[in-house]
Amino acid sequence: MKNILELIEPYNSISIIGMAKNTGKTTTLNYILDEARGKYSLGLTSIGRDGEELDRVTATGKPKIFVENNTIVATAKNALLNSDFTKEILYVTDYTTPMGRVVIANAISAGYVDLAGPSIGTYVGDIVNQLFDLKCDKVIVDGALGRKSFASPSITEGTILATGAALHSDMDKVVDETVFTAEILSIDKLDDCIALREVEKYPENRVVIIDKNYGALPLEVSTSMIAGKEISENIDEETRYVFIKGVLTDKVMDQIMKSCRKMSNITFVVEDGTKIFATQKTLSKFKRLGGVIKALNKINIAAITINPTSPYGYEFSEEQFLRELRERTDIPVFNVLRG
Repeated sequence: MKNILELIEPYNSISIIGMAKNTGKTTTLNYILDEARGKYSLGLTSIGRDGEELDRVTATGKPKIFVENNTIVATAKNALLNSDFTKEILYVTDYTTPMGRVVIANAISAGYVDLAGPSIGTYVGDIVNQLFDLKCDKVIVDGALGRKSFASPSITEGTILATGAALHSDMDKVVDETVFTAEILSIDKLDDCIALREVEKYPENRVVIIDKNYGALPLEVSTSMIAGKEISENIDEETRYVFIKGVLTDKVMDQIMKSCRKMSNITFVVEDGTKIFATQKTLSKFKRLGGVIKALNKINIAAITINPTSPYGYEFSEEQFLRELRERTDIPVFNVLRG
């Protein structure tokens, strides 16, 4: 099996997102930073805040983020002041956080960094591009609690999913939820070029229905979250695709399924897997009725990392946890504490 550094080699930018707090996201980040030492010129930023010494949720100690010299870091002003590496300020961005404006600095010496970045995806994407402009070979984005939306390919090219015992005390539930999340995030890309060209003609519409002859029907809805009724009223046996810009929720899917009991000829297309906000139960029912979901952009999950220990006082068998996840997914699974 390839190691994590080999798995992320194809991607210039990579995000690390956690299934929950304390699932090993920071440990995964430190592992990558250590393995990449001397191999890449690295850029590092964050969604929200990470790197503080004490976890504010569990009041337990957590690993610090350690950077080598010549790592370029984008973090909020006050977080940068909390960091203990010697800094060369390169650029002060226009993006603000509760800890001040995001500052881009070069680490002249090795040390610990306190990361704090914006919580808006487009801002993070812009910062990633600025780090590339500063000649970084790879940029790593440290995710935030429950913010799986930052796995979006509009922000980074690849993603690592961190899971662990902190998610739930029942290991079977953790495995189920992790596998389900990985499957949803990495749904396949639609490869019908004609349909894709047709829907591009309606950039302002949240929902566009395409029939089998590639005729388009743009719907006048303000948000995809309330579009279930309108979609139901406008799909029939001629419908081939329903393009949805925004989130696809349980409520929308339930409304569609109540009105259309057979959807074997219809493919629902979302922007990417982060836009699916539906439960496993709803999606299973949707698939039984013949429903298919594709994405405009596929999320590349390079690896899943595990933390078998919970700060709440219990732990899983590492061997069993690894084995069950590896049996349920084709995505490589690692315990980075053991390499």
